[in-house]
Amino acid sequence: MDKLITSHHKCHMSHSCSKYETCPMTLFHKLVSGKWKILILWYLSSGSLRFSEIKRKLPDVTQKMLTNQLRSLEEDALVSREIFPVIPPKVEYSLTEMGGKMIPLLEQMYNYGVEYSESTSKASAE
Repeated sequence: MDKLITSHHKCHMSHSCSKYETCPMTLFHKLVSGKWKILILWYLSSGSLRFSEIKRKLPDVTQKMLTNQLRSLEEDALVSREIFPVIPPKVEYSLTEMGGKMIPLLEQMYNYGVEYSESTSKASAE
């Protein structure tokens, strides 16, 4: 990955991103790559959720994978985890301020999905 991170000469935006140690697009890709990260961020965009609520929204994800994806998002400061001192323990996940800045991007991706779905369904109906 280091080769990707420091290699700006192959990027079509090298003139504007070479001032950064890491190409911004490579960094963004690292932050959201992962099978479930975008969906986790999308579901958290409407507010805090407990682990079990996220799991319910993503029935095909394993508990281990969800835990790993949430930890990664937490390490990247996009998601925060709050532990409540109750028995049994209650843990809630929410977007951090930086994670919240992704909401407009997620909404654009959602809208693109709607537009794509509608255009492909029209094309197949013709």
